[in-house]
Amino acid sequence: MPIYLDNNATTPLDERVLEAMLPYLKREFGNPSSATHAYGWTASAAVDMAREEMAEAMAASPEEITFTAGATESDNMALLGILRPGDHLVTAATEHEAIIETAHHLARAGIRVTVLPVDRYGIVHPDALAEALEPETRLVSIMLANNETGTLNPVRELAGVAHERGVPFHTDAAQAFCKVPVDVEDLGVDLLSISAHKCYGPKGVGALYVRRRPRPGVRSARPEPILFGGGQERGMRSGTLNVPGIVGLGRAAAVGAAAHPEEGERLRTLRDRLHEALAEAVPGLRLNGHPEARLPNTLNVSFPGVDVGELLGALPGVAASAGSACASLDAGPSHVLEAMGLKDGPWATVRLSLGRFSTGEEVGKAADMLVRAVADLRTGAEGSDVGEDPSPSRTRAGLRHTGER
Repeated sequence: MPIYLDNNATTPLDERVLEAMLPYLKREFGNPSSATHAYGWTASAAVDMAREEMAEAMAASPEEITFTAGATESDNMALLGILRPGDHLVTAATEHEAIIETAHHLARAGIRVTVLPVDRYGIVHPDALAEALEPETRLVSIMLANNETGTLNPVRELAGVAHERGVPFHTDAAQAFCKVPVDVEDLGVDLLSISAHKCYGPKGVGALYVRRRPRPGVRSARPEPILFGGGQERGMRSGTLNVPGIVGLGRAAAVGAAAHPEEGERLRTLRDRLHEALAEAVPGLRLNGHPEARLPNTLNVSFPGVDVGELLGALPGVAASAGSACASLDAGPSHVLEAMGLKDGPWATVRLSLGRFSTGEEVGKAADMLVRAVADLRTGAEGSDVGEDPSPSRTRAGLRHTGER
């Protein structure tokens, strides 16, 4: 099997998570809404325990956690459940497609959308947010950690700017959760989205944190439901609960919280070792994203003079990606790199994301394979067309982008 360096796309299931889930995949099959017998009571108690584990992992209250099918649904709940025609949404140019495409839909439905620029590291600056806020602004949604570069946004400062104007703040924390500490009180957010499968849990389950009590002077952040039926999750999200998945998410959150900060330091060491090996062997290698303020597991680099498709095709022994797995079938350039002013051009940009089960031996072997593949594929003069000339970001229909930074 190839060396797995695509943990930002999905993580393997932790054995401790699987062990917690197995009873609810076999004998404990009850519906937690069945309130008249032991099967339902057992399932309901398991969901309650998972909710407590989730809440403890992010310093929230259990009643502030709503279980969903993943961060994409959580993002949709946050935006579609709050915004109405005439409202104004502020988001950023480097957001995940779950936010960007939802913003497209909202723009067509009469919501005005402002897309903030980022700097060359992919960071949204608080002053840009302050300038974009209007009396009609109903929500700000800016991700905590970028899925392609790992860059961390200053969410605490950004949320503070929004709150000064009475606007609630949502963050997509799918990539950050279990990689860096995610404390909703410390971050100061009002809504937060996560997915279990980015955190060594199962696919098809996630959560939306919604602050229970509005902050003084800040409008309510409680979304209206976007799914209707049985009124589960206190009416926030109808549908029979995925008990095994929810149990897995709760356990994954507990394991991840207990692993900080040792796991982060180990991954940072391995990531930096990989970067150093590549930089020493490949002249002109470009690091994309902030050199310090980024996830400890993520390395996004561009190799000059190489085609990314050919490079990944020449690496059967390494599982990596060219960017977001959610948009991997899109042949267009990365909207994240474009927003940062970086041209794809003659560069092969690869995202290498390590995980809990990555080893030093694997990192060394992967570096050797990458270096050999690049050496075999490079054509033309070294350094040709490898500058960082900015290229304008694409402006999507219905969304207003603020000026380039």
